[in-house]
Amino acid sequence: MAGANEPREFDLIVVGCGISGLSAAVTAQQNGAKVAVLERAVKEERGGNTRYTESYWRMRSRDAVSEDFEDQLANNSGGYPDPELIQDAMRPYDEWPPLLKSLAFTDPELIATIAREAPVALQWLESFEVTFDFLPNYFINESTTRMAPVGGGLALVEALAGYAETVPDDITFFYETTAKALIHGADGAVTGIDAVGKGNRRLAIHGAAVVLASGGFEGNPEMQSHYLGPQALYIRPVARGGHYNRGEGIRMALDAGGAPAGDYGSFHAQPIDPRSGEQEPVVLTYTYGILVNKLGRRFVDEAPTTVDASYESRTRVIMQQPEGLAYAIHDGRLDDVPNWQKSVRTRVPPLMADTVPELAAQIGVDADELTATIDTYNAACPDPAGFDPIHADGLATSGLEPIKSNWARVLDQPPFRAWPIIAANCFTFGGIKVNTDAQVVNMDGEVIPGLYAAGEVVGLYYRNYPGSTSVMRGAVTGRLAALDFTRRHNRAA
Repeated sequence: MAGANEPREFDLIVVGCGISGLSAAVTAQQNGAKVAVLERAVKEERGGNTRYTESYWRMRSRDAVSEDFEDQLANNSGGYPDPELIQDAMRPYDEWPPLLKSLAFTDPELIATIAREAPVALQWLESFEVTFDFLPNYFINESTTRMAPVGGGLALVEALAGYAETVPDDITFFYETTAKALIHGADGAVTGIDAVGKGNRRLAIHGAAVVLASGGFEGNPEMQSHYLGPQALYIRPVARGGHYNRGEGIRMALDAGGAPAGDYGSFHAQPIDPRSGEQEPVVLTYTYGILVNKLGRRFVDEAPTTVDASYESRTRVIMQQPEGLAYAIHDGRLDDVPNWQKSVRTRVPPLMADTVPELAAQIGVDADELTATIDTYNAACPDPAGFDPIHADGLATSGLEPIKSNWARVLDQPPFRAWPIIAANCFTFGGIKVNTDAQVVNMDGEVIPGLYAAGEVVGLYYRNYPGSTSVMRGAVTGRLAALDFTRRHNRAA
């Protein structure tokens, strides 16, 4: 066996074992490469966030993304960039000035590439006996179309890793191994990884290129505090896999000169019950009630549109409340909503009472404040005729600040129910700029030879997450990286 400090030689080194890393590793192997996969977790917990997600894809069929896919990504592709710079994005990419190539916005060619390659990636995954279908989800009302693999992200991880284990001479797994730094050759190209194994053993793994597919920084409180602010104290990863994502891949790419992309100050937020230790214990019924903070006051429009299109922005506002905590308050009319239970994924029962003051005592909120909040809200509610739990019904409050735009009905019928809600970090948005081959672009608009990024390491999202696109991004960018590498590597050979 090689010594702890003895170099290991491979063609391609992949950092991370989620959908992006496994897609890169298996695609590279299928095209003739010898691959190393570094995974921080033990084998039984491999897969990062992918292992724990239901892995919905924003698709209208096996052959096409949803009708709104490209518009959703384009509408969330940056802040207010200089139009004099952006106008050059209409030209072919090879004619873009270097400044534009390194600019922190999602370029339209990358969006179009993901849209084009997502069906290809889905059908490739099906070749590993994964089945995709239009499966039930936790949204009562929806604004787009979604497909998912039967068995969720775990099925993807086990299918690809299971295949990799049938070709151990081609794909080698290094579990409980964390990448720490990139190794560069004399010409500046990336040629390997310095890593740390179990027992703090140092090892160097050399190859012709590296794919950084190690997730975001949702598992790193220092980076979250730095980029998201002090309220990050009150958020946590939405599932166990996120704790393994500590941002080393992003830092390594930045240290190598990679251009930042994506919104470093934001993340994919989900409203969860902090009392629950389950995977993704979301509470998504609040559109039919109200949200109050620890002061007993409303602070946001609970229902500007359907919950699947608005829960993320609501959740980030929850994070800004005292102690990052809110309560979803409902009365007995919640039972008028068909199958509302599917939108509450926590198994911890709600706090319940026959009166508002009794409920206030259970949740630790001032009874007078909560009573006044509910009374004021009730007085602003319209006639409930036309209530439609499935579609945005326009039943809005009148003269109330903040307004409630839909599903505004009085809360006066026992039992009163409350679920606590905090913001969970599904994944961070800040990452690295890549081109349509998933090559890392540096701050001068040039690619860094031998360095690729995939999945959450790729900065793609700003402000708002277009739901059900992240696993798609991971599968597509992982494959793009591997295909570009093997084209170059095989041609050089």
